[in-house]
Amino acid sequence: MGRDEELKSQFAALVQEHSRSMYRSARALLPGEAQAQDAVGEAVLLAWQSFEKLRDHQAAKGWLVRITVNCAYAQLRRDRRLVELEKAEKVAVPEKEELPENLWQAVLRLPEEQRLAVTLYYYEDMPVAQIARTLGVPQGTIKSRLNRGRERLRKLLEEEDGYGVQRL
Repeated sequence: MGRDEELKSQFAALVQEHSRSMYRSARALLPGEAQAQDAVGEAVLLAWQSFEKLRDHQAAKGWLVRITVNCAYAQLRRDRRLVELEKAEKVAVPEKEELPENLWQAVLRLPEEQRLAVTLYYYEDMPVAQIARTLGVPQGTIKSRLNRGRERLRKLLEEEDGYGVQRL
């Protein structure tokens, strides 16, 4: 097997192993599945272009998630510039806010920074230190975002029928 074939094989294995983490990270930031898939696709392309520079393959998950998060943020910036008039009118007059149907729906309602921290911590089992490195912020910031996110989730779920979480 030639060097190029070996690189392609290694890269494909890493992407396949971490594709769910990449998707969930993008989905935590973006409003739709198609947008999240686009961000992951863009991240895969960018990762491939700099794959030879990755020295520590043990850090591949954080590296791929960070690229995906950057792509998702870039997509959010692009999408904010392309607001259609019809959508703007709908946003200007929101209907009664519905309660989340399940926990993931509640997570998607968190503010962006809390949503990303909660997704990486609980859904991707990333430790606080790795999340901090991946997002380029202090560990204390991640802990704060997690605490605020948990509190907000608790309130959202207490409001929803069926969860009825009560403190003693």
